[in-house]
Amino acid sequence: MLDTANYTPRLKTFYADKVRAALKEEFGYKNEMQIPKLEKIVLNIGCGSEAVRDSKKAKSAQEDLTTIAGQKAVTTKAKKSIAGFRVREEMPLGAKVTLRGDRMYEFLDRLITVAMPRIRDFRGVNGKSFDGRGNYAMGIKEHIVFPEINFDKVDEVWGLDVIICTTASTDAEAKALLKQFNMPFNS
Repeated sequence: MLDTANYTPRLKTFYADKVRAALKEEFGYKNEMQIPKLEKIVLNIGCGSEAVRDSKKAKSAQEDLTTIAGQKAVTTKAKKSIAGFRVREEMPLGAKVTLRGDRMYEFLDRLITVAMPRIRDFRGVNGKSFDGRGNYAMGIKEHIVFPEINFDKVDEVWGLDVIICTTASTDAEAKALLKQFNMPFNS
């Protein structure tokens, strides 16, 4: 893993040196604390009906997500039993992980510079997927676009939800922040 004693992620340094000044200029912030920043990135894999049929699928998704994030993922479990879907309470259905600090910047850097260019027929991400409070959500159809995943050992290709939480109060500020990090928006 990373030697965190004397290592600062590239995007974290870029944010401190260039992005903060650019956002302050663009939006005319009076106070340094008003400048939006990344708060956390949440990654989620939902196995759905695959996990119902085979309980090892959720474990496989958890291991893959741990490999992608570089941090241990937790298993998500069903809150209620749903007979129609053959789901019982506390049945493992997926995995999630929350990244903060250096790991968050490192993941965003890998997502934008390595994983997104490897997506088939990629034309940019939707620029309208903000929630109104400065958070951005996107989906990746195949988790195998990340170079950490050994394609030969994959038993199932999972979809992946990526939620980027910022301290921005509006969608325009959050979009400007992500554009500074070279997020490839298509609109």
